[in-house]
Amino acid sequence: MPEAVIVSAVRSPIGRAVKGSLKDIRPDDLAVQMVRAALAKVPELDPAEVVDLALGVGQPAGESGNNLGRAVAVLSGLDHLPGVTVNRYCSSSLQTTRMAFHAIKAGEGNAYISAGVETVSRYPHGFADNPEAQNAAFTAAQARTAERAAADAERWQDPRHTGHLPDLYIAMGQTAENVAQVLGMSRQEQDEFAVRSQNLACQRIEEGFWAREIAPVTMPDGTVVSADDGPRPGTTLEGVSGLAPVFRPDGTVTAGNACPLNDGAAALIVMSDTRAEELGLTPLARIVSTAVTGLSPEIMGLGPVGAIPAALRNAGLSLADIDLFEINEAFAVQALGSAQQLGIPLEKLNVNGGAIAVGHPFGMTGARIATTLINSLQWHDKRFGVESMCVGGGMGMAMVIERLK
Repeated sequence: MPEAVIVSAVRSPIGRAVKGSLKDIRPDDLAVQMVRAALAKVPELDPAEVVDLALGVGQPAGESGNNLGRAVAVLSGLDHLPGVTVNRYCSSSLQTTRMAFHAIKAGEGNAYISAGVETVSRYPHGFADNPEAQNAAFTAAQARTAERAAADAERWQDPRHTGHLPDLYIAMGQTAENVAQVLGMSRQEQDEFAVRSQNLACQRIEEGFWAREIAPVTMPDGTVVSADDGPRPGTTLEGVSGLAPVFRPDGTVTAGNACPLNDGAAALIVMSDTRAEELGLTPLARIVSTAVTGLSPEIMGLGPVGAIPAALRNAGLSLADIDLFEINEAFAVQALGSAQQLGIPLEKLNVNGGAIAVGHPFGMTGARIATTLINSLQWHDKRFGVESMCVGGGMGMAMVIERLK
């Protein structure tokens, strides 16, 4: 049975939504640039050999609507290449990588493109450019959630609860507050983790870590964007702790200990190890296993608590075998809380900072974290890594990779 290996991995810089560096580029044009950049890293591979392109999109509407995956294939000059658009919210482009992994293991083909994109700046219906309208749309759902939070507090004491699902589309910030309640995690713990994320990310910028994985983006006006908007040098606990809660008046989740809204894209080339060897390619990493699990949408932030052990079981590995973990920082409480529940030591977790600093463009994140994890295993000279994230609607997803280069 062939092994699935990643031979190329790139990502765009990540812009802040609405006011950031990528706000003026369409999602299809942004994804096309990443697909071309990923293919350019493996000139030995004839693009005609690529069997399919799967594109993750967290909110497939407006400019991201219809079958954006096929549009990206055609706009990339690859008319032969079919395309599909996949939505598993925050893990959409981890799902596309999983699809390539499964197809290769099944012997259906030797080369696939797994990509992801999200441009929150260009969401339809005034979502991004009219914060007042966005907040109004969430108000009723948040009010209902707050009522349930009071009524169901005792039921949430067990993070593994999988009973009645009152609101599949509960606002994500409310789920973070629920997780803080379930785990008893303090505001200070969350703020300390957020400051760590910012400071590590800024340190790695200075050291040149992030530049290794970023493919610059040429904007419609010809300017070139080559760095993330998000990391904030000099972030302090004093500064972050002064921010007001966003989702509940007496809550703990703030703009400082949560990810921002973002724009970005990423792309991977996934191949069979046999074909990569025939072409003389040295793969970056082997995909060892994947897993996806479900839990109550009310505490979706704890998705990695189920997904990581499942992926490890599929890999025949234990937690102790893993050198580095990348858990998406949608919120400090869910990333840190998931790690604590699993017993993952802080020195192995998000060692270059995470989405609180760098950003979380939903459909991009799965491919972005895979790119960062490969980069991190190389940078720190480690072998096995796990990427994982919580997923809106009450899911968790994870992938185990082994560094080969």
